[in-house]
Amino acid sequence: MKLFVLVVISCVSIYVGYLCSKKYKVRANFFQAMVYLCQKFDVEINYSRERVKNIFLGLDEKQKNKLKGIDINYLSFIDKEAPLEKAMLFKDINFLKEEEKDLIFMFFKGLGRSDVDSQSKEIKNFQNRFETLSANANNENKKYGSLSIKLGFIAGLFILVVFI
Repeated sequence: MKLFVLVVISCVSIYVGYLCSKKYKVRANFFQAMVYLCQKFDVEINYSRERVKNIFLGLDEKQKNKLKGIDINYLSFIDKEAPLEKAMLFKDINFLKEEEKDLIFMFFKGLGRSDVDSQSKEIKNFQNRFETLSANANNENKKYGSLSIKLGFIAGLFILVVFI
């Protein structure tokens, strides 16, 4: 019975390490998707003059999954035609830092609010910022993602060794 409990506790510590590493992977994927979204907006707004809602609806499923629902939250704002609220935009998104949320909120708040040239410059500015955040998130994922799993595994082994 004691061995079974220790194995369960070890598995839990490994799982916690996996969850921590998943957070870093999700952040890296999210910022990659934001860079892609900026590129898509820039192309669509400059050349096809497509509406913001149609651009979001035209995203492929892989990119939608990486955005973790922020696109759906923004589309619900467009459909309501109510003021954009930060809490509503980031509903169920808990892997971002507060300053990152502020930046993303400013990006979405400014979409479709100015003429094409100004909008294009603004989108490119945000794209550069998102590329920086994406590079930082990728570095964190490389550094801490695999480290979290390893630490969880080592903690599980440590628990087994100490209590046996």
